[in-house]
Amino acid sequence: MNRIGVVIPSVALVFMLAACQPEEPLEAPVEEQVDIEEIEAEDERPVEDPSMHLSAVLEAQPAEIRARYPARNPQPTLEFFGIEPGMTVVEVLPGGGWYTGILLPYLGSDGHLVGVTYNHDMWPKFGMFDEEIIETMRTWPEDWPGQIVRAAEDWPFLPEDLAEVSAFEFGAMPEEASGTADAALLIRGLHNLARFEDEGGYMTEALADLYKVLKPGGTVGVVQHEAREDMSDEFAGGARGYLKKEFVKERFIEAGFEFVDESDINENPADQPGDDDFVWRLPPTLATSGDDPELGREMEEIGESHRMTLKFRKPE
Repeated sequence: MNRIGVVIPSVALVFMLAACQPEEPLEAPVEEQVDIEEIEAEDERPVEDPSMHLSAVLEAQPAEIRARYPARNPQPTLEFFGIEPGMTVVEVLPGGGWYTGILLPYLGSDGHLVGVTYNHDMWPKFGMFDEEIIETMRTWPEDWPGQIVRAAEDWPFLPEDLAEVSAFEFGAMPEEASGTADAALLIRGLHNLARFEDEGGYMTEALADLYKVLKPGGTVGVVQHEAREDMSDEFAGGARGYLKKEFVKERFIEAGFEFVDESDINENPADQPGDDDFVWRLPPTLATSGDDPELGREMEEIGESHRMTLKFRKPE
């Protein structure tokens, strides 16, 4: 690059010229050269393409995480939802941290990841958790950020490159979190909220909290096991893992959100459950296969569940 300067008259010389009229012609004003090559280089530096950054983060994940990419499609899913570095993103039910381990380095040191769990009153309703586990979930919002920080010590990312972490539970969102999030992700996290809605309004409460935590114009990305529209409402009530697409759209619109778009990224037409089936018969759980390797192979051939991918927005 050629060196480029900006001509600025010397400050002292400017005052001299204003103070007197010399008898002899003055020499040409001394010119100070302000080197802006570095400024130009910074201005011309290409902005990092978020998709390239996401690709690098995904490539650095452990093999067991990468093995799920063909079924979970994290790159096109996050791009469809408009997730970018530096955002504040709410992750509902981070569970084992599959998406958490992607989001923390992708959002980066300027970003913030907020984990959210069920209202504590929901946990006893499952009928499968003992009192010790239920009591542990009482302190999850305080415990989870520290657990994530400790887990990150084994990741191939520098701690200073990871997003800030915090957490809350539905029904107990801190007031200071209102209007702070750019986006929220509900990845396979709606069915139990719908399942127990009649026992405590948990889905209504969750959608209200998401609406409140988002900035105006903020988005919600939903990936959810999808029931065919011809299935009974009882089957698609959430207990079997599946919900109907129109039901999800209606509930979000009732909560004040605008429907933006949908994608076929996570569809799997081979998943055709019968009335007695539930989603966990499929991989990775294979809950019904037990000691039946033939059934297990049959479920593996079907693959992971048929999933809707929907994008909603909080109005500006």
